[in-house]
Amino acid sequence: MAQRTCNLILSAMLVATLSLVLQTKASDAQTTNGATTIVNPTECDGPCPSPSPSSSPSPTSSPSPSPSPSASPTPTPTPSPSPSPSPTPTPSPSPTTGATPPPVTGAGSSGNSINGLADQRFNQMITNRVLGSVLLGVNEQVNCNDCVSAFGSAGSFSAGIHGRKTLTPNLSLLAGIAYTQYSEGGYNVTSAPIGAFALRYDFVDWGPSRPFFDIGTILSPFEKVRYTRSYSTSLGPVSVTGDTTSSNYGVYGRAGWISRISPRDEVAASIEVWQLWQRVKGYSDPASVAFNPFNATIADGTDRTNLVKIGGQWTHLFGSSIEANVNGGWVQSFANHSGIVATVTGNGTIVPTIGNQGWFEYGGRIGYRITKGWVADLFLNGTVGPQPVGNTIHGGLGLRINY
Repeated sequence: MAQRTCNLILSAMLVATLSLVLQTKASDAQTTNGATTIVNPTECDGPCPSPSPSSSPSPTSSPSPSPSPSASPTPTPTPSPSPSPSPTPTPSPSPTTGATPPPVTGAGSSGNSINGLADQRFNQMITNRVLGSVLLGVNEQVNCNDCVSAFGSAGSFSAGIHGRKTLTPNLSLLAGIAYTQYSEGGYNVTSAPIGAFALRYDFVDWGPSRPFFDIGTILSPFEKVRYTRSYSTSLGPVSVTGDTTSSNYGVYGRAGWISRISPRDEVAASIEVWQLWQRVKGYSDPASVAFNPFNATIADGTDRTNLVKIGGQWTHLFGSSIEANVNGGWVQSFANHSGIVATVTGNGTIVPTIGNQGWFEYGGRIGYRITKGWVADLFLNGTVGPQPVGNTIHGGLGLRINY
């Protein structure tokens, strides 16, 4: 029994010793891992007493290293919200080179300028007729001797020669030719030869009071002319001048009554019927114009009008050297037709119309008899009325030879 007890005690001591050794090894391993060396305790020679608390390795003054702090991620500071900038007003973008410009307005004004061209062309027909009438003796008495007159005029520049020749006691030829330049209301005729001739039949065998008749024509076959049209746009005014050529023709018939009321006085009244037409060659606005958003192309066209004139005249001799003539009459147009067919950007095709027009025409002459058969003349002719005819005046000087 005692032997068994002794064996149990020895076994327990062996187990305790083995446990102590294992614990010491574990502690060494732990200390080595912690980079600190611990000296082993002295081993006992015989059977070792049970370990007392003091025999167990007490912690040395060197503290057991606390586990090295793992590099725990430093919390990234949440960025404090920077103050959002107060919204500043975004400036309107300034137009850049590639920006689309605002549309240009003014198509209506451009379209109206075509009506202005029609007025100019109507005025041209009337002025051409007034200047041509000088070649037919409009400022002279109805019945007089054969004569020839050279003249020049201003207001509209004109220079030429005209006269009359008795073919039979009753029939006379009136004719003349001139070169002229004139402008009015936006157009400018820079070169225009004018020719005219007529036949006059005077019933001289009826006595001092009798009828007479004229039939004749006025021709201007080649004229250089400039027409200007002007209109307004949102970006400013535009004025465009086109160059072209035109031809003017007119035929007329006149019936009147002449009376020699005294050896010094002749009066006459008459009615005239005219038909005028004007052929204008087509043209376009010049490409050289810097700004012309509503350009126009004018096709070939013929303007026409018909006129009726009721008028009279009086010629008087003052003393033996001064003779004077005054004449005038009311003119009414009818069946007017504009030959303009214009294609205008923003408007399409425009065909203007001209209503019937009425105006007054006047003329006069003062002649001084320099010597027998030689007369110096001062004359003028013009119109008074609303547009498109308007108020015009043409005057000049002439030297007339009677023979």
